[in-house]
Amino acid sequence: MSEYAIEVKDVTKVYRLYDRPVDRLKEALNPAHKNYHRDFYALNGLSFNVKKGETVGIIGTNGSGKSTILKIITGVLTPTTGMVSVDGKISALLELGAGFNMEYTGIENIFMNGTMMGFTRREMEEKLDDILEFADIGDFVRQPVKTYSSGMFVRLAFALAINVDPEILIVDEALSVGDVFFQAKCYRRMEEIRKNGTTILMVTHDMGSIIKYCDKVVLLNRGEFIAEGPAGRMVDLYKKILANQMDSLRKELESDFSGESAQTARKNDTKSGTDEKSEPLMKDQITVNANRTEYGDGRAEIFDFGLEDERGNITNLLLKGEMFTIRERIRFNAPIACPIFTYTIKDKKGTDLSGTNTMYEGADVKPVRAGDVYDVSFTQKMTLQGGEYLLSMSCTGFEGEQHVVYHRLYDVANITVISNKNTVGVYDMESAVEVRLTRE
Repeated sequence: MSEYAIEVKDVTKVYRLYDRPVDRLKEALNPAHKNYHRDFYALNGLSFNVKKGETVGIIGTNGSGKSTILKIITGVLTPTTGMVSVDGKISALLELGAGFNMEYTGIENIFMNGTMMGFTRREMEEKLDDILEFADIGDFVRQPVKTYSSGMFVRLAFALAINVDPEILIVDEALSVGDVFFQAKCYRRMEEIRKNGTTILMVTHDMGSIIKYCDKVVLLNRGEFIAEGPAGRMVDLYKKILANQMDSLRKELESDFSGESAQTARKNDTKSGTDEKSEPLMKDQITVNANRTEYGDGRAEIFDFGLEDERGNITNLLLKGEMFTIRERIRFNAPIACPIFTYTIKDKKGTDLSGTNTMYEGADVKPVRAGDVYDVSFTQKMTLQGGEYLLSMSCTGFEGEQHVVYHRLYDVANITVISNKNTVGVYDMESAVEVRLTRE
């Protein structure tokens, strides 16, 4: 028996695109077989494997081919070239209502879909109570599904997919429709079947779920395979794609291929006394906002910066509850008596959540001359809730009564905080909880 539940070998999916509907007919009837179409590669030579019992995520920007490969694996689409092998019974939740007859009741759709999966009516009757209890949509289960809200739809569809004891569960962004309580319920159930050895293949834009659940992640971009590996590493690469840093990403992948990571190279170069020009830049190892706001009078330049997690990795991805460091490297182009170095963390709406500077912290910052370089680090514990944040930083100072900006970078990088426990509000007070029961 194969160790793989799913094997994807050199799969390509090509669609023919026509500018006008009549061009399709003209191409079909043309005796010289003239082409009136252009080829669009939804997938191009994609290969990867999923081991039995493994949880694998597929990530990438919209249009990367994530849903296309799931449909090919489940048999909904046929590849143009290549081969897909599946060893096990699949339960798939590809899109809201896929496979449901809108005129049938919820009960009738359960039995119809069960038959399509290969179960007998008696087997589905045994599973019916568990499905209905999980869906929790009350008497609506006996009404036509065309009367359902989107929330009821996804509850019933997911309850059916996850309660038929699948050997392989495939989920494509299906949980984004349900409310937060139902999503939590679904993830708990997914964790249960994962521990029981079910193979799970999932597509989602929720990077927190990717980090928490996936043993391996496959990264796609515009239909092509980019990389596969540990979840945290792949999420970092994905952030580079989002920030249009493909050149930096390719360099990083080439560095990995040579057997030495950029982070290791940076540390080795530092130990050997390599100068700053040959030392890999931290900002090339993280996702940087290509549309950041940047200004200042030019007397200082923040030429490098990065986020370092508790294990010394340069990354945009930080774990709640762990220590992390914000690093800045500043080169001075003119003498300055008392520079101030700052950072600020904001939410996506632009609200300042936290930040500090060397003046507030009482750091001993000496006057600088042209050509000097300051290395500044801010180390603290990450207590923000899980989510996405924006990092800004600057080098400023006071000259008499005037506040002067030498160099400021607004929203220069994102911070993705991964959390297994979110509390109420913006940050965690880290309460020490003690409970004591006195019985009557």
